[in-house]
Amino acid sequence: MLTTIISTVIVLGILVFVHELGHFLLAKKLGVGVLTFSLGFGPKIIGKKIGETQYQIAAVPLGGFVKLIGENPEEEVKEELLNRSFSNQPVWKRALIIGAGPFFNFFLAIVLFSTINLFGIPYSLPKVGEVNPGLPAEAAGLKKGDLILSIDGKEVKKWEDLSRIIRNSQGKELTLKVKRDDETLDVKVTPKSSSVKNLFGEEVSTYVIGIAHSGEFLVEKVNPLVAIGKGFIQTYQGIELTVVGIIKLIQRVIPAKTIGGPILIAQMAGEQARRGMLSLVLFMAILSINLGVINLFPIPILDGGHFIFLALEAILKRPISIKKMEIAQQIGLVLIILLMLFAFYNDLIRIITPEGGLGF
Repeated sequence: MLTTIISTVIVLGILVFVHELGHFLLAKKLGVGVLTFSLGFGPKIIGKKIGETQYQIAAVPLGGFVKLIGENPEEEVKEELLNRSFSNQPVWKRALIIGAGPFFNFFLAIVLFSTINLFGIPYSLPKVGEVNPGLPAEAAGLKKGDLILSIDGKEVKKWEDLSRIIRNSQGKELTLKVKRDDETLDVKVTPKSSSVKNLFGEEVSTYVIGIAHSGEFLVEKVNPLVAIGKGFIQTYQGIELTVVGIIKLIQRVIPAKTIGGPILIAQMAGEQARRGMLSLVLFMAILSINLGVINLFPIPILDGGHFIFLALEAILKRPISIKKMEIAQQIGLVLIILLMLFAFYNDLIRIITPEGGLGF
């Protein structure tokens, strides 16, 4: 339990800090004054004022905020501070400040993935773990423990290479060079068309031969430039996967019961911490991507909602009325609260019911 609490505080604290740091640094860089930098909401627990900015930790740890000078267009701002007021900045400056939060979350993911890659990138060996009965692999004579060296003369180093070639075979016969104990064999196998479930639980048509990997893996050492390059790629893939997952959720391909809240995050943070630091860092990178994407939702009160207001202002050549913005933000707040309550309900169901899976 202590591990879960500590790891959750660390993970959420870092993610919120980095997000708000993005807003803070861009505001400072673009000449906008910052009144408050807060981790958490509600009453201040501890804090210190440095210059014009109050730095604090507040009682409710679910998030944080940066309060800028003139953030509210109706706020009275001293004449000498008007040039540093957020509301007096051009649309492009305000957009950069708002977008800096999600951008910093994506940047954090790149840093974390790149750091993990520096320790070596694990990959599964193309080694047969199980042979499913009644499928082409069994008929071809493949056996548990066979290490597949090449397919049709092309070297196969990783399980994902093997899987990709079989999926894209279009059902044509393949010649596998297989190492079995101390001998090397040529095995001919014809993939069979099959319907399987993808990552999102959808039935998709593909080609299989009926083998499962052994679970054995090696670690590939890479230089720093490759590690960083892969960090960028992994972050992009994470963003893409998150967006597709949200679309599938809206389309009800993924059931709504999979939505998780603070309890699920705490459980997963604790579990990853027990597995080791690298697992926890990987979890933090994925969560950082999720936080960045979710904050770009076009919902008033989120960063994405502010982008909508700015876009309308740019199109209409005038600011949106305060009254309309307040109504929209109240609606957005209600939506966020309802979503959080639903996620919290799902978390409780996972704990209470045996099939929930991730109970304490």
